[in-house]
Amino acid sequence: MASTRQDALRRRSVTWIVSLATVGLVFDGYDLVVYGTVVPLFLRDPGQLGEVTPAVAGALGSYALVGVLVGALLAGSVADVIGRRKVMLTAYAWFSVGMALTALATTTAVFGLMRFVTGIGVGALVATTGALVAEFAPAGRKNLANAITYSGVPLGSLLAALLAILLLDAIGWRGMFLIGALPLVTLLPLAYLKMPESPAWLASRGRLDEARAVAARTGVAISEARAADVPTAESVTAQRAGFAGLASRTYLLPTVLLGLLSATGLLLVYALNTWLPELMGRAGFSTNGSLAFLLVLNGGAVLGALVASRFADRYGPKHVVAGSFLLGALALALLTVSLPLGVLLAFVAVVGLGTSGTQILIYGFVATYYRTNVRSAGVAWCAGFGRLGGIGGPLIGGLLIASGLALNSIFYVLTALAVFGSLLTLVVPKAESRTAPSARGGGLPTPTPAPSERLVPTAE
Repeated sequence: MASTRQDALRRRSVTWIVSLATVGLVFDGYDLVVYGTVVPLFLRDPGQLGEVTPAVAGALGSYALVGVLVGALLAGSVADVIGRRKVMLTAYAWFSVGMALTALATTTAVFGLMRFVTGIGVGALVATTGALVAEFAPAGRKNLANAITYSGVPLGSLLAALLAILLLDAIGWRGMFLIGALPLVTLLPLAYLKMPESPAWLASRGRLDEARAVAARTGVAISEARAADVPTAESVTAQRAGFAGLASRTYLLPTVLLGLLSATGLLLVYALNTWLPELMGRAGFSTNGSLAFLLVLNGGAVLGALVASRFADRYGPKHVVAGSFLLGALALALLTVSLPLGVLLAFVAVVGLGTSGTQILIYGFVATYYRTNVRSAGVAWCAGFGRLGGIGGPLIGGLLIASGLALNSIFYVLTALAVFGSLLTLVVPKAESRTAPSARGGGLPTPTPAPSERLVPTAE
């Protein structure tokens, strides 16, 4: 009976945590695509912010991503030290206020500045969410839990496209950005009440009484700690936390490769989410028809990532990510063929899996790759360094369009990038030595601690 109550308590806690984290990333995805939905308006109507050329539009799209890079790296510096919860609550407030102030901009300079400021909050959130979810998710379900959570990004993108179709003419671009400020009065209060600190993080900082208290309150499993999570004098020296730990011999090479992998994925994500409506408009589709492609793109990303994450939990995420990239490359290449509308939409959905969906899988890959005291820094590095690709996405898209390159050639460039992402995934080394996987085959297993180390409750 007690075990049943404990299981029910844990399920309820994990449901709250995953739900809140997902809603937070919905607004990240909304922020990503809401700009893409108003770019055609800026290009055609100088009365909105002044004259906006394709090159200027690409630059404005990139300012937010520079902020995301800064925010992610800052969060990685502190989330492994002060905790995941504090960083996430601050991020919710920060990007909400930023979206509200962006809606008040009257010039491209102010608009770009506020996009940068908003991006800092978004980056801090993306960098921290994966670590918290991975530390509460049950073994064998970590990739699935992260896939559900990071599906919030394409869901938010889908929401932005849908609301633009329904509301843009009525409320204008300023109203669209004000919608992005709603977490300040909705999500933030709920998260303050319902989102606990990670017991695994508390234990890794030596705060064992607090870890046990949170574990009891949330119903998380009490299991043997990993040696890396026991804060002894020896482990402090031998296994450094945060970014210092990423620079160790164990993690340096894979961290560089995972950062490049994330950058490739985000280049594709931001290029398509910023410029797909414009590209499809040039292919002859109406404004609403072009926005509908964004709905299909991000819908395919959500469904594809949720299905693929189950394979990632069972067989490991590495080859699933590589295969997802390849599927995206194939679908991008087929967009250059004259196809019936229904078939074209199906291929756009597969492109969603191979770009935004693959990026979801990458976050799960990274969150389960690192040990607890460097996990937040690892996710932050991939979210932050990866934003270099995100910054390049809108810029490269704008430059390709401004150069007059043929539409098919633009899709071939994106195809080559997806193939590169697949090849890059395959050269990421295996994670540090661990014991055999669980019988269910889920995720990365943990090393067996010495008897003297079997002291700490964790959420893993």
